[in-house]
Amino acid sequence: MVTSTKTSFHWIRFLLDALEMAGEFDDGVLTERERRMLNMFQFTVWQKPFEECGFQQATDAIRVIAACPVLCSELKDLLRYNFDHIDFVDEAVDLGFDCPLDAHCTYSRDQALVAMDFMQPANVREGVKYLPEKGLDVFFVTLNKSDKEYSPTTMYNDYAVNKTLFHWQSQSTTSEESSTGQRYIHHRERGSRVLLFVREHKKDQYGAVPYTFLGEAEYLSHTGSRPMNITLRLAMPIPAKYLRKTNRLVM
Repeated sequence: MVTSTKTSFHWIRFLLDALEMAGEFDDGVLTERERRMLNMFQFTVWQKPFEECGFQQATDAIRVIAACPVLCSELKDLLRYNFDHIDFVDEAVDLGFDCPLDAHCTYSRDQALVAMDFMQPANVREGVKYLPEKGLDVFFVTLNKSDKEYSPTTMYNDYAVNKTLFHWQSQSTTSEESSTGQRYIHHRERGSRVLLFVREHKKDQYGAVPYTFLGEAEYLSHTGSRPMNITLRLAMPIPAKYLRKTNRLVM
């Protein structure tokens, strides 16, 4: 996802600096935020943790790229191009730990989960991942679903109501009385947070489409059960440039 022009300003800047100083780069000088950004890069290139690649430390991924001058040069050119074409203002999201994810930037599912220290993103098959150790419910939403790519039980009805409200439909097996349903309803009292990642389509001509991080959301109300139709209130308004893509009511 380093090719997206909506990638985080901070992540691109970090990767450029890391590639420039690859010979001086060492795990011992990384902050927790930098370590997470490096893991995001690791999964972007290799799709698995650095240990499974035979690396001794996370920074080996940068050194391997830097040791290939042509590849390194092309990657830096691509990163600089994306950096120069960022056309929005990202916003930091306080998740209670030093997380590198910024609101309104785009990330693949793997990048987002690894940034939250979940190092087995390939095992996630649903559009929801609960991270109890972080107190996070992470929702990955695809707005426009096709019959070819989704079964009848996963054709969830998700859309923005307006710039601060989002309609989200749970899995078809989730009832309001279930432990999962109760977690959604009472997440604030229980000290957990809901994060919303949205994309318009599952795939485009380049492959899997990344998600735009809309930031933190909170439960407002719901109707129905199996599935639950939940109205979420976003902590940050959806930028106007994204609102039409996510708001089915304006069509």
